[in-house]
Amino acid sequence: MKLNVAVQMDPIARINIRGDSTFALLLEAQKRGHGLSYYTPDKLSLVGSELFAPVHMLTVRDEPGNHFTLGEPRREPLAAFDVVLLRQDPPFDLAYITSTHFLEGIHPKTLVVNNPASVRNAPEKLFVMDFPQLMPPTLISRDLDEINAFRDAHGAVVMKPLHGHGGAAVFRIMPQDMNFGSLFDMFSVTFKEPWVIQRFIPEVKHGDKRIILVDGEFAGAVNRVPAADDLRSNMVRGGAAQATDLTPREREICGVLCPELKKRGLLFVGIDVIDGNLTEINVTSPTGIRAVARLGGPDVAAKIWDAIENKRSKGAMGLG
Repeated sequence: MKLNVAVQMDPIARINIRGDSTFALLLEAQKRGHGLSYYTPDKLSLVGSELFAPVHMLTVRDEPGNHFTLGEPRREPLAAFDVVLLRQDPPFDLAYITSTHFLEGIHPKTLVVNNPASVRNAPEKLFVMDFPQLMPPTLISRDLDEINAFRDAHGAVVMKPLHGHGGAAVFRIMPQDMNFGSLFDMFSVTFKEPWVIQRFIPEVKHGDKRIILVDGEFAGAVNRVPAADDLRSNMVRGGAAQATDLTPREREICGVLCPELKKRGLLFVGIDVIDGNLTEINVTSPTGIRAVARLGGPDVAAKIWDAIENKRSKGAMGLG
């Protein structure tokens, strides 16, 4: 089955193809003979009930500095495509939310991956709160009394913005930390939404595991170990990728989450686990595909396209 695929992503010229999961998906799609088109989210236009974008035919190459060729833009209704990959990076702001409303109008006749309504309704650090039995103690608030009571109960904590991404503005706060007052003031001015306050897990020094789930099944994992002088394990912040297997506890976590992810149409998800504690469920633009492959793990991009092709095949046969 040859599919007509559009990808909604950030400017392709700026990506680092060595670690970019969207690029891995594009390479695999092209390998399978699917037609590729590209546009950026700022180019979406809703005319009545019809969604348009000026799309470019796209060819990709696994060559740093020479990784893509674009055709001339052509105005196309997105409903004409078989698949739209929703792959723009956060921030998860009103522009992002608006794009999910736009794309919801063409899904599922055009298969949008991930389901845009579910992306909108499952922000990474809020959706995870549906599974408190899998998490470390966590508070979402901007109320000083609540935060202080939580700190008194749990000692060292991590504080981060609710809709942050890529490890930005993540702080460890120690008991009687003299920096807390200034940090509270800074967060109060900078972020209008509540913040995440979570019991600090010292074992993060051994790694923060990214586990990739595809259509409700485990597909691959990578352990991200922070630099010696940094709390954050994100690879964009200097975390080192290591090959890994799942522990029994991590398999338990996947078993609890996968049916709910499948039900919501969240086909490509990356969850973060520290020492058996679930901390985030990433649904907007999960990463990790190329790191898993580079360390000798499964071909996650192939698993994702197998799942997409299977869904499109069932849709063509009227099986949903």
